[in-house]
Amino acid sequence: MATTEQPKLTQYDFTLKFALDRHDADPEAYIERLIASGCDDALIGIGERGRVALNFTRESESAVQAVLSAIHDVRRAISSATFVEATPDLVGFSDIASLLGFTRQYMRKLAEEGGPKFPLPVHDGKRAIYHLEAVLYWLMDRGRHVDVALLETAIVNRQLNFAREQARLKEGIPEGFKRAVA
Repeated sequence: MATTEQPKLTQYDFTLKFALDRHDADPEAYIERLIASGCDDALIGIGERGRVALNFTRESESAVQAVLSAIHDVRRAISSATFVEATPDLVGFSDIASLLGFTRQYMRKLAEEGGPKFPLPVHDGKRAIYHLEAVLYWLMDRGRHVDVALLETAIVNRQLNFAREQARLKEGIPEGFKRAVA
């Protein structure tokens, strides 16, 4: 009897945030529909009126499939929901440390030791913000173990958040801007 191998499933952890069609919309009204539409593998956050956040732990063949299927499930339940953000993507040292089981101080020390080779921040202010993907690759290049599912999720979330921003630009990105930041 021939056996067909089941595809290897990996567990991906990520959060998707959505704006509801009305600022005063009560997110609690959507909980049952979200669960029925396939979001039963998510913790549903409904703290802010007009917003809903879903923290997924989804098994899938790939991070792309996990995240996109989750978005599809949310949209099936709330067709008017507007995608706001996928995380983890933009992170500070505390976020990175928490995801990797480090202390914030240890993460800061690693960054300082990395000097100019440490990834450039997306925002450099009182609290610098980085793309998680870039930091994970930097750590891997230095022989540190990085959870592959976390890296895959960070890559997908960065691409998805970039696609969201690009879609919201009214006039696209001028060529001169692209050359200026290259």
